[in-house]
Amino acid sequence: MPDHLHLLVAGDEGADLKEFVRLFKSRSSYHYKKGAGHPLWQRSYYDRVLRKDEDTRAVARYILNNPIRRGLARSAEAYPFIGSFVAPVADWL
Repeated sequence: MPDHLHLLVAGDEGADLKEFVRLFKSRSSYHYKKGAGHPLWQRSYYDRVLRKDEDTRAVARYILNNPIRRGLARSAEAYPFIGSFVAPVADWL
């Protein structure tokens, strides 16, 4: 998305979400800021922890369909900035 990012991540017991986000934002913005001259990310972020009874696949589908709802692509696979480290996008739809 041009104005925000959705991440669906899993952590083990004792995982540190604040540190994960700090490192992610720091590492992903370093070269961007050098070239663009301004930061990539805002200071804060919004997080939501899934409960055990929530359907992870439904959340993944919501994220993957976001560009379609915004009119940026006709399908999730057609959006160039979508992806997964776990499985092909089609496996989540």
